[in-house]
Formats: sequence, structure tokens, C-alpha cells
Amino acid sequence: MAGKNNIFRDRAPTPWHLWVIGVLTLLWNGVGAFDYLATQLPIEDYMAAFSQEQLAYFYGFPSWVVAAWALAVWSALGGSLALLLRSRWAVPLFTLSLLAMVVTATYNFVLTNGADVMGRAGVIFSAVIAAASVLLVIYSRAMVRRHVLV
Repeated sequence: MAGKNNIFRDRAPTPWHLWVIGVLTLLWNGVGAFDYLATQLPIEDYMAAFSQEQLAYFYGFPSWVVAAWALAVWSALGGSLALLLRSRWAVPLFTLSLLAMVVTATYNFVLTNGADVMGRAGVIFSAVIAAASVLLVIYSRAMVRRHVLV
């Protein structure tokens, strides 16, 4: 195999924080994927935690919002897996997730009264998710620049 270009030859050693961030985000995004599935299926025990107003709001989402939500959730989960696999695909997956989340947040907080329906805790939680998503894009890009993700 001499002379053959090997993308792994120039890969930097894996920093310890990649494993910590990768596992934590896999768990975090796994919970998001479960939330999406539980809401869409719907799983009655899970949905019982929401008020009737919240349920009506969730079940009234237009198809494009449900599609954006799915894209946000599943690409984030894929980004976490890519991070653990040390793949540069983490960057576009986390970026896609962030963009899809912007679409759903625009619907929830600009086009509808989602902030009123979800309450203060829901708005704060959405902000935490958005901040985590931005940080994951930044982190995965930094790992590509350092040749940790190839």
C-alpha cells in the first residue's frame, strides 16, 4: 500500500474530551430522539405529562414543522455518532440539525404562540438546546481543523 493516500495517516490522536462530549451528546440527542418518537407515535404514558393545550399545539404542527423537527433530532443524533466515530460528517450533521432547529424555533416563537403554550420552562429549555447545538457545530469544526475528525 505504499504510495496510496491514506486519510487516517494524518489523523491526530483522540483527545479525552471528544469521548466525553461524544457520549454525553449521544445520550442528550438520544433523549431528543425519544421525545420526537414519543410525541409522533404517540406514546400515551409520555404524552400524559402535557396539558391539553400543549397536546393540541403539538398535534397541530404543520407537516413542514414536523419534518424540520425530525431533521433536527435525527441529524443531531447522527452528528453525535459521527463524532464518536471520528468522522468529519459530524460538522454537516450538527449544522443541519442547527438549521432545522432554527426553522422549528421560528415556527414556535415567531409564527405561533408556542412560548405561551410551552411556558417559561419550555422557552428556557429550547434556548439551552439551541446553545448546545451552536457549541457542537463550533466544537466539531475545531476537531476537523485539528485533524481529529477525518
